[in-house]
Amino acid sequence: MSSSTTTTSAQILLHVTAFTSEILSQPDLRHRLFSALSGKIPPSDQIILKPLNLAAETLETAISTSNPSVKTSSLQLAEKLLTSFPENSLSSFLLSLIFSLCHRPVDSALNLLDVFCIDPSLARSEIAPQLFEELFLIHLLPFFQWFNDHRSKILSSLSSNSGYGGDDTRTRLLSSMSGDQTSELKELERDYEAVLDKNCMVFCGYFKEVLENEDGDRLIHPPSVVFEMIGKVDKSDCIKDEKIKAEESGLKNGRYNPMWDEAEKPVEVYDSSAKSLSKYPSFCPERVSPKVLTSQRYSKKSETLPKEESDSELEPPSDGKLSDFSLDSEAEMENKNEKLALFDSSPSQSQKQKQLMSAESSSSPDLMAEIDNPPGGEKNTPPKDFVCPITSHIFDDPVTLETGQTYERKAIQEWLDRGNCTCPITRQKLHSAQLPKTNYVLKRLIASWQEQNPGPIPVQIENPHQESEPVFNSLMMRSTSPNSVISQATMDGTVSELRLAITNLCMSEILKESETAVLQIERFWQEANMEVEIQTMLSKPPVINGFVEILFNSVNPQVLAATVFLLSELGSRDNSVIQTLTRVDSDVECIVALFKKGLLEAVVLIYLLKPSSISLVEMEMMDTLLTVIRMKDDDMLKMCMKPKTAAVLLLCQILGSAEEISVSEIARRVIAAKAIESIVASLQADWAEERMAAVGILVRCIQAEGKCRNIIADKAELAPILESFTGANDEERFEIVQFLSELVKLNRRTFNEQILHIIKDEGTFSTMHTLLIYLQTALHDQCPIVAGLLLQLDLLVEPRKMSIYREEAIDTLISCLRNSDFPAAQIAAAETILSLQGRFSSAGKPLARAFLLKRAGLDKSYKSLMRKEHRRNASGEIQENSEEEKAAEEWERKMAFVLVSHEFGLLFEALAEGLKSRYAELCSACFVSATWLVHMLNVLPDTGIRGAARVCLLKRFVSILKSAKDTEDKVLSMLALNSFIRDPEGLRDVSPHMKDILRGLRELKKSSTMAFDMLKVFSEGHESSADLWNHKELVQEDCSANGEVLSIVCFRGKIFSGHSDGTIKVWTGRGSVLHLVQEAREHSKAITSLAVLTLGDKLYSGSLDRTVRVWSIGSEAIYCTQVHDVKDQVNNLVVANSISCFIPQGAGIKVHSWSGGSKLLNQNKSAKCLALVHGKLYCGCQDNSIQEIDLATGTLSTIQSGSRKLLAKANPIHTLQVHDGLIYSASSSLDGAPVKIWSASNFSMVGSLPSTLEVRVMAISSELVYLGCKGGIVEVWCKKKHNRVEVLQTGSNAKVLCMALDEGEDILVVGSSDGRIQAWGLT
Repeated sequence: MSSSTTTTSAQILLHVTAFTSEILSQPDLRHRLFSALSGKIPPSDQIILKPLNLAAETLETAISTSNPSVKTSSLQLAEKLLTSFPENSLSSFLLSLIFSLCHRPVDSALNLLDVFCIDPSLARSEIAPQLFEELFLIHLLPFFQWFNDHRSKILSSLSSNSGYGGDDTRTRLLSSMSGDQTSELKELERDYEAVLDKNCMVFCGYFKEVLENEDGDRLIHPPSVVFEMIGKVDKSDCIKDEKIKAEESGLKNGRYNPMWDEAEKPVEVYDSSAKSLSKYPSFCPERVSPKVLTSQRYSKKSETLPKEESDSELEPPSDGKLSDFSLDSEAEMENKNEKLALFDSSPSQSQKQKQLMSAESSSSPDLMAEIDNPPGGEKNTPPKDFVCPITSHIFDDPVTLETGQTYERKAIQEWLDRGNCTCPITRQKLHSAQLPKTNYVLKRLIASWQEQNPGPIPVQIENPHQESEPVFNSLMMRSTSPNSVISQATMDGTVSELRLAITNLCMSEILKESETAVLQIERFWQEANMEVEIQTMLSKPPVINGFVEILFNSVNPQVLAATVFLLSELGSRDNSVIQTLTRVDSDVECIVALFKKGLLEAVVLIYLLKPSSISLVEMEMMDTLLTVIRMKDDDMLKMCMKPKTAAVLLLCQILGSAEEISVSEIARRVIAAKAIESIVASLQADWAEERMAAVGILVRCIQAEGKCRNIIADKAELAPILESFTGANDEERFEIVQFLSELVKLNRRTFNEQILHIIKDEGTFSTMHTLLIYLQTALHDQCPIVAGLLLQLDLLVEPRKMSIYREEAIDTLISCLRNSDFPAAQIAAAETILSLQGRFSSAGKPLARAFLLKRAGLDKSYKSLMRKEHRRNASGEIQENSEEEKAAEEWERKMAFVLVSHEFGLLFEALAEGLKSRYAELCSACFVSATWLVHMLNVLPDTGIRGAARVCLLKRFVSILKSAKDTEDKVLSMLALNSFIRDPEGLRDVSPHMKDILRGLRELKKSSTMAFDMLKVFSEGHESSADLWNHKELVQEDCSANGEVLSIVCFRGKIFSGHSDGTIKVWTGRGSVLHLVQEAREHSKAITSLAVLTLGDKLYSGSLDRTVRVWSIGSEAIYCTQVHDVKDQVNNLVVANSISCFIPQGAGIKVHSWSGGSKLLNQNKSAKCLALVHGKLYCGCQDNSIQEIDLATGTLSTIQSGSRKLLAKANPIHTLQVHDGLIYSASSSLDGAPVKIWSASNFSMVGSLPSTLEVRVMAISSELVYLGCKGGIVEVWCKKKHNRVEVLQTGSNAKVLCMALDEGEDILVVGSSDGRIQAWGLT
């Protein structure tokens, strides 16, 4: 017997995570479990207990510590210890906890399941009993039932002889057992544990397989429950005994229910106003598993039993497989035949039935009197089957279509000649327009009836119920056929049998009789075609209550399906049936419970009950609804409404009533369940309400997960939706427009245009004309969506031609954008204009912003989006991508042209007003839209619109470039301004704002090539670029109490300064003030140099106290983490990941490894300054020489040879910098230029800076070179033109000893010999 319940990986991880979290939070519980597991290790494996205890202690350290690095290292050590020894229950348990702490839930679950595999008994009894109940127990219920049955069977012979109960009786029973019984019972108890262990191992393997199926691409079925190890008991006998006992004892879900006990059947007075089958409050029992309900589905097509056989059989035909309903003993069959003999129509049986009826209360005849006298018609009224539903006259030439419906030949021929291709009643599509031959059987019956009923024949009138509820006209799948009137002669006998079946349903207290009655009633409904008569008799509240009692108590899938079918058929025709069902809440709950357990046809009945939206959400039946939606119609019963239709309508109701967050979650569940394609198929449904429900579901799925629109666009047939538009209400119309608008947001421009053509050309009526009419009456916040779709449809033709659709659409967008009384409409209009650019991600998000940033040279955002879109430049996609890009550019050009040309740029005025709005969404959308349209003016013919755009938007763009905090916003403003300076008039209009624009361009020049190009445009005609650069002193701090400022570095908004008294100060810049954050004094002598490694957030300080300290840079302060004793004074420290290099007190360069080793390089030279770049060490020496040392190979190369002067003053290299492949060296100006520039690749001199001052330090940016000189002067030189652009004065004659630039190269920080720190900003 296989388990019918599947378990998902999410369920396993949920339970395991809860278990491990509880263990990790309770030390006492954890230690107790460790002890229990340690005690189970056999003596032969005691040698591994010590490392296991060590691993447990290490795990405790990781749990208790608050230091992340200690926690990580402890967990890694414990994992390494455990994986190096053979697997056992304790090691697996410890690994599960370790992986839980490491946020590896799958590995944690797999190792915890290993505990159940290694020692199942210990795991389920001591370690994780709750987890066993949550994961394993539901799968093992058949085994526990089996064990209890066999145990009861052994004791049955003793218990049957005892007439009293209690503990004393049980004691005497056990003491009086025979030897065979005792041994059999002991053997059963012993094997119980073994088989339970075996089942634990089997299902552990199943759970592991589920967890390892990460992609969910395989359907994993639960394994079969193990039975074979239990003694000599046969499984089929067990099931047979269980069934017999359930019937004989009246068991209901394992509980004694005297309701169905023949021996102790109570005599009750029947009350027609209450349920007759239950003396106790009803409840929804766990009566049947989902697998039974789905694997033994009752299907009319599969049942071809003759009448006699169907009357005597409650179960469907056996297929040879083991089933709860297919194993009957001969005695049981005889007993069943005796019970079914009650339904025999012989006089003796009728007499017995009369006696049974006379024993009941007087209310029973009242009930039957109502059933016996259904509402009839006049004597000469022809039977319904003799009348054509089209002409309302008796048939003259009847023809029966393939749908089973019969019509007058002339009438149906005229119907087909009008172009219809469906059956008028069922709305099913006809495969052939050729009419069949005359139905002569029906024609002869009509002739016979006319002979017996001469005289005038009244005209038939349509059923008023059908008129009041036309919803079901196209959904009723009745089995009506002209052949059904053949049974007219035996109608009286059939009605008599039906009355007997109804009596048994309502009044019998034997479950089998009531179930048989349900099957008989269902057969009468299907075959007898007495809709009015049957409906009248079955719609009475007592009969409906009888059906409900069957739902509460039956476990037969066939009976349950038949009951739901009948209730659905009756409810669809008579609203009083629905009122009866909804009168008691537990009745509805029972139907929902059966539906969730696998009785899928119940979804139709649930829909007919019309539950409130809140109730639907609380029912939590999403998964079952999705199961129905995914199933094919052929797999379900034919009912008054297709189950899929009901499921789609209910799902739409749930989505329409849930909160916004819940809607997204539900929509994602629909997508994850792969039900999208099935819902798309409902767009072609015959019933308009189902089509609209499908539209609503798909819109919400697209909004929750935009990528699903690609599947929808590929599969959807849009013609039925367009046909629905004319007959829909305003809310439904907007739903359709929203759906169509979302469909044309694909990431392929060619596909978008194909769908637009389908929308434009499909349908009986003109889509564009229909949208135009709807646009006149739509709500304010709906108008932009309608106008956007209408404009896109109009753009499919040549845009230069005038169009009323285009004019009306753009006027609507502009008016909505300017109407501040409706902010929602403003935002919708701005977002619609933005989406008209035509580029979208796979999720349907507009790419206009990212694409404009790419055009401005800031393409990081665009590249990131493309990586997410998985667009690779594979050889097979290059041509396709180029075609798509060409189509996108053409669409963009056409759309921009019609937008900017409307009313001579009127849209620019509306966008400028939107930029002033207080709503961020509106401002953002208007800003990007305005940038796009202004940028597109470069490729559109100049018709004077550019001037209108400048008048409306120039100041706004300058303001954003000047004050925006977001770099991307600045870049977009720059892109728009670049369009304005393309002509002399634009350049003239820009001139008053030149300073603000130049300042913004300088900030952007590093990130955008366009900024650099625009700077060139503005600097044309100037011999010098000095007017482009300007520095302003921001702040000055006096630190003379700490001596000279010997070193300065900037890192992530902080400034670190090293002083001659051994102090390190940490500063932050706030406006025009340097704020001292921290002052650390751990060096005992002067700090000669500071260096930062960005990868590890570490600061290195070198000092004359012969140490190098390593500092961790925190958010607020720095902390010394390591101290390296380098045995020598440290000057000019430079660092890499594994080494540091510095100038010692003597000759050479000392290289110190962080691991402790050191060596001396270039021992023949006295070094003055160092620079370390990409493993190459550059050394400037006292003798004016410059060398390059490859640290990997030790190779030394000379860049500049030195000169030895015995009497003359030495000319050392004071400072050395390497930037952008160039080497900058500074010495005295004796040989012409103090600053020389060398190529780092071939060591050739490529330039110089002819300063007249003695340069001591340098700082280099991407555009400028700063030279720190004696006398407190800082010269600023243009890096490209090699000309001096500015001179900065520190205000004293002190030497400039150190300089540093911040990451943005906007702030220069200078330290001087008089202990002052100054900062200048590039303005």
